[in-house]
Amino acid sequence: MRTVELLPDEATEARVRRVWGRLAELGMPSLAGHRHPTNRPHLTLTTASELPWDTRPSLTEALAVLPLPLRLAGTLRFEGRTAVLAWAVVPDARLTALQRQVWELLPGTGNPLFEPENWVPHLSLGRTRSGPGAWPTQLLPAELSEPWEGAFVSARSYDSELRTVERLAPAPA
Repeated sequence: MRTVELLPDEATEARVRRVWGRLAELGMPSLAGHRHPTNRPHLTLTTASELPWDTRPSLTEALAVLPLPLRLAGTLRFEGRTAVLAWAVVPDARLTALQRQVWELLPGTGNPLFEPENWVPHLSLGRTRSGPGAWPTQLLPAELSEPWEGAFVSARSYDSELRTVERLAPAPA
């Protein structure tokens, strides 16, 4: 499987990593414990079985809208086989349009979560099989209740089979 992900600016990445660290210090599930070198804060636009070479020019063109504003506001909790705590990304019209365009360009994996009408933009903070109660609201770091503004500045694709990343859109110079 391949992803198309947006990466935040350095200040936003540092803030998310601080929250990861704080969650871990409090004994809560956190992505701070995920030590693979590709692990970093990101927003997944879609997943696909592959990134065909003939779609790359269109994908590059779509991602040329970067940088895009990024606004974090509040937390989300997803339940399922794995529970997820995430920082909600408030989508604007340009982010929503980019997600739809990227989703339409790539052959899907059949994951309905990335269909534009179902997509919930977020930055993941922690995952666990213990259930959503693993993050007591009263113990969450204060930063999560404070709005934050930054920018999405670059894009990449993660290859889950090879566990590697490929740059799709560079950070601005």
